[in-house]
Amino acid sequence: MDFLVLLSWACIVFTVGMFSTGLTDLKKMMSTKSSDNIQFLPFLMTCLNNLGWLYYGMLKKDGTVILVNVIGACLQVLYIISYCHYTKEKRRVMGKSSVAAGVLAAGWLYFCVLLPPGEDQLAQLGLTCSVVTVCMYASPLIDLVGIVRRRNLECLSFPLTVATFFTSTSWVLYGLQLHDNYIMVPNTPGIFTSLIRLFLFWRFSSVAESSPGYKPLKQ
Repeated sequence: MDFLVLLSWACIVFTVGMFSTGLTDLKKMMSTKSSDNIQFLPFLMTCLNNLGWLYYGMLKKDGTVILVNVIGACLQVLYIISYCHYTKEKRRVMGKSSVAAGVLAAGWLYFCVLLPPGEDQLAQLGLTCSVVTVCMYASPLIDLVGIVRRRNLECLSFPLTVATFFTSTSWVLYGLQLHDNYIMVPNTPGIFTSLIRLFLFWRFSSVAESSPGYKPLKQ
């Protein structure tokens, strides 16, 4: 099998797997009727990221990019709607969602209406998507200071961390094969942020296991 085709399938499988880890949060929200200990910002950032890359894939006619981001966008919308339904802080969540909708509308107006089709449009869109991707990978790290202080990993998902590592790695290799820096460069931070989170799981799990009354952390 051609290496690029193999990488394409790896990107599809790992990325859909990464997006599907949110189903665990969805199940938790539905069972507890609450959004406690679940982060909203990653859902929102990932949704914006999916929609941006979807348009990028359409411009480049890249079926791999199109497919994974159609699936990703649909899942993120489901997670966002569910979070808005179960959260107690509806005003704060709706405020963030409104800002995201405004950013999306402004982006659509700029890239689809004001910019003429061509290489400049593709380059600016690729750069914008790259910045949003870096923000998406960085958003779960916002609570790291509190996690380190509390030594509580409930806000971090181990399956999501592992899936993010493999997803980022596959997209970096895919971007290298296509000589597309807009795909390769922004996914590189995903590898490093995943390694940081994996270290935290290893570090605090080791501490917990040596503590009296230790109970394994449910993932």
